[in-house]
Amino acid sequence: QVQLVESGGGFVQPGGSLRLSCAASGIRVSINNMAWYRQAPGKQRELVAETTNGGRINYADSVKGRFTISRDNAKNRVDLQMNSLKLEDTAVYYCNAFGPLSGRRYWGQGTQVTVSS
Repeated sequence: QVQLVESGGGFVQPGGSLRLSCAASGIRVSINNMAWYRQAPGKQRELVAETTNGGRINYADSVKGRFTISRDNAKNRVDLQMNSLKLEDTAVYYCNAFGPLSGRRYWGQGTQVTVSS
């Protein structure tokens, strides 16, 4: 059974930082494309950052220079370091795994990030 468990969400003031973690079980993050998505109220889910199994990293334009995605293959985990947070970063953040060979996609349950003064 595949599980992606996010942690690290919470409440932070504008300009602050949070670090999200996604612990994977049932799959190996080293051979999957791993990503973070987010969904704000009333909006569609959007890609925030992704790291492919080939080492390519992509960011949404809105988070470039502020967010950093990283994977720890030994711990089977993917993190998202979020700095200089803005009000518009408020959303539920989801961990996602996609197997390029299997074509299977998995989602975590999501973790709430609220940026507010």
